[in-house]
Formats: sequence, C-alpha cells, structure tokens
Amino acid sequence: MDQNKPQEEDYGYNLFPERNSGKFQKGSIAESLFTFNHKCQVMLQFAMETSPYAKLLLGAMKSSGCAVYKDRHFSCEDCDGTVSGGFDATSSQIVLCQNNIHQQSHMNRVVTHELIHAFDHCRAHVDWFNNFKHLACSEIRAANLSGDCSFHNEVSRFNFGLRKHHQECVRGRALRSILAVRKVSREEAEKVVDEVFDTCFNDHAPFGRIPHDKKDANFAYRDFENRDRYYANL
Repeated sequence: MDQNKPQEEDYGYNLFPERNSGKFQKGSIAESLFTFNHKCQVMLQFAMETSPYAKLLLGAMKSSGCAVYKDRHFSCEDCDGTVSGGFDATSSQIVLCQNNIHQQSHMNRVVTHELIHAFDHCRAHVDWFNNFKHLACSEIRAANLSGDCSFHNEVSRFNFGLRKHHQECVRGRALRSILAVRKVSREEAEKVVDEVFDTCFNDHAPFGRIPHDKKDANFAYRDFENRDRYYANL
C-alpha cells in the first residue's frame, strides 16, 4: 500500500457507524424495544414541543418552504462516543446519538444545533462537501446560536472569566466540529474559521439576536410568532 497516498475524505460518516455501514433501517419492531432508542424518541418529541430554540427554528424552516417532520427528518442512532449528533446533507436528516444523549437539556442543545445546520441547508444552499467556508460558517452559527456557549454550559465545563469569552467559545467549538468531520490540519481549519468568523458570527437568522439563554430564546420565539402582526400594522 502506498503510505504517501492521502486518506480518502469520509466527511465524518465514520462517526455514525449505522449510517456508514449501509445497513441503516428505520422503524423496525426490534428498534422500538431498545431503551436508548425509546428514550431518544421521547426526548426529541419533548424538545420539539417545548424548546423555544427548536420551535423557532421549526417555524422558520416551515416559512422557508422546508417543513420538518419528526419521522422523516430525525433519526436516533448509535454513534461514535465523541459526537452527540450530526446533519446528513445527503438525506436531509438530523442524526441524534441515542447512546450519547442522556439528559433533556443536552437533547435540546443538540436538536437546536443540528436544526441550525438544516436551516442553513434550506435557506443558503450550503455546499457542505466542496466549500470549506460554507461548512465553517454554519458551524460558527450553530455554536453561536444554539446555546452551546451559554454561560451556564461554560461554567459547567469550568470555562469562564476570559475577555470576549463567548466569541472564543464559538470559535473553539466550530473548530472542533470541523476537525471532527474533515481531514485537514488545525492550521488550515483555523485559517478558514478566521476568514468567515465576523460575518457568520453576526448572522443571527432566524433568531434576530444571540439567544444566550432560554429567556432570550423565548423572546426571540415571541417576536418570530408576532412578525406578521407587526408587518400588518406598518
């Protein structure tokens, strides 16, 4: 074997073995008996019905002509231990890692993070596989708007106290996400993230703001729900 031959890019599919094996089947009777899968389905339903982050994104996607259906666009699967979820652009499906998501708050964040990718896929026609800047931009937006870098979550990771900490958290999490799914050097990934960071960090669609916590997300969802009423009065 040629040791100098570059590794073939797999776009992160190795992190999702059920999907990567080609043996993925959804909705089997045996599947419904597994505790992890049942718990994942229940938490997903709760997130879609109660999380203001998720409800806003689902509404925005529907308004953009990309309605999301639970059974079609979400899949609870076993994954590599290093990831919690992913967006599969080839099937327009969100993968939720049932073996790695054990708390509702974690499920809410993962659903929100991946729905931001799905929203970008819908509205911006992201070239996930060929345009590195597109990928970096969506990862920056997902880290910024999903609550991944909220004060509460950062304190729980013992990360706090730095100037412009939110921006650094977003940059770091976007970088880690890129390195998980692309065979590139850290230097190359950092360069691309830096090139698009300001533009993508300041793109707050569809929230209209950075929802730093659930209260912010509730205000953003209220404004989204009332948007037609506002324009009708202009």
